[in-house]
Amino acid sequence: MLPEEPQRLLIVDDHPLFRKGVRYLVNMIPDFTIVGEASCGQEGIDLAAELTPDMILLDLNMKDMSGIEVLKVIKASGSDARVVMLTVSDQADDLIAALRSGADGYLLKEMEPEDLVEKLAEAAAGHITLTERLINILAHSMRHDAAHPKTTVEAGLTEQEQRILERVATGKSNKLVARELNITEGTVKVHVKHLLRKLNLRSRVEAAVWFVEQHR
Repeated sequence: MLPEEPQRLLIVDDHPLFRKGVRYLVNMIPDFTIVGEASCGQEGIDLAAELTPDMILLDLNMKDMSGIEVLKVIKASGSDARVVMLTVSDQADDLIAALRSGADGYLLKEMEPEDLVEKLAEAAAGHITLTERLINILAHSMRHDAAHPKTTVEAGLTEQEQRILERVATGKSNKLVARELNITEGTVKVHVKHLLRKLNLRSRVEAAVWFVEQHR
């Protein structure tokens, strides 16, 4: 289910032709409105602060600075925007680095246009924005990393942390989780921080993939 208000989208990519293509595709989705385009990382940071978009499509590799650097600055600024990386790289290291830096999704530029449109709609609705192939890459990496516990019991999650993890895995925001569990949003943030530490993970997306893997 998409939000009632159109999602305000900022595109950050140093290839003019690609930005034009994304703009064309996004204009096909009535639930989005493009509020700005940036042709380099620094411009993306400046526009993110000025325009306060709901979502940012961010290229991983740009000439002036990497998308990871841009992502870190945007997240450190306290922005509530969902940041989705859009890149040509399907390398596990790039994927994990982006998610651990706070990315809310990771999509490949090689995607079919209709698949990209579908994934953007899912992102707007708060769902995990990864293709099945990337989910498998991430899951494989975590399965072979002994640093991560194999079960919630092994991780020592409390019942409340488990309830919150279940909801995070469906893509729900802290605000929605708080509403469902009748607790404050601040309390949810504290629990998410604790459960990520117990799972030895750094991002909500990683936690969601970890949880889904346990229930396959």
